[in-house]
Amino acid sequence: MNSQLLVSLWPDLVKAFVETAQMLGISLFLSIVVGVPLGLFLFVTDRGLFWENKFLHGLGGFLVNVIRSTPFVILLVLLLPLTQQLIGSTIGPVAASVPLSVAAIVFNARLVQAALCEVDRGVIEAATAFGATPLQIIRDVLLIEAFPGLVRGVTVTAISLVGYSAMAGIVGGGGVGDLAIRYGYYRYQTGVMVITVVILIALVQVIQVAGDKVADNADKK
Repeated sequence: MNSQLLVSLWPDLVKAFVETAQMLGISLFLSIVVGVPLGLFLFVTDRGLFWENKFLHGLGGFLVNVIRSTPFVILLVLLLPLTQQLIGSTIGPVAASVPLSVAAIVFNARLVQAALCEVDRGVIEAATAFGATPLQIIRDVLLIEAFPGLVRGVTVTAISLVGYSAMAGIVGGGGVGDLAIRYGYYRYQTGVMVITVVILIALVQVIQVAGDKVADNADKK
């Protein structure tokens, strides 16, 4: 790619990066706000725990597995009516955040459940023996003990969302993926494709390094 083309595309690159950041921000926020409680629900309703409920655990796990097993491109199309109802449009980064959020919520929920499974059951039993309520156990034991794992789960979710957001460009979601498709694919401008890939790689590296740093600091405490 020559410098003149890069300069001419710079406004589009900046706009695409901002749209990608917007999609990531919305969907990652919802994956934490909704995904963490969902993961907690799947964990505490499992066998041998204080809110054990085989039916609710099975139902929740089934719904999560259905969404997770659906390819994201298909999920984008399936959720277009819901996106239209919620946002009033199916175009743009905010609209693309709807299917991104759904995918991120169930993905992070499974990672939260896995992180909680790493907590020593003896710690939970000891807290129960001391008279701690279920909510106190969740707040003061489970979330504290599993925090490094939860951070790593959020990091993995964020990195997965980078790839998902690129696919959102297929249905007019905007972002770096949309720019790569419009210029790199339809106009055969390989240089644009290379630039977008470099941007995505850099973004993933920043997320991974930041997530690892937070998780490592939490492990030391």
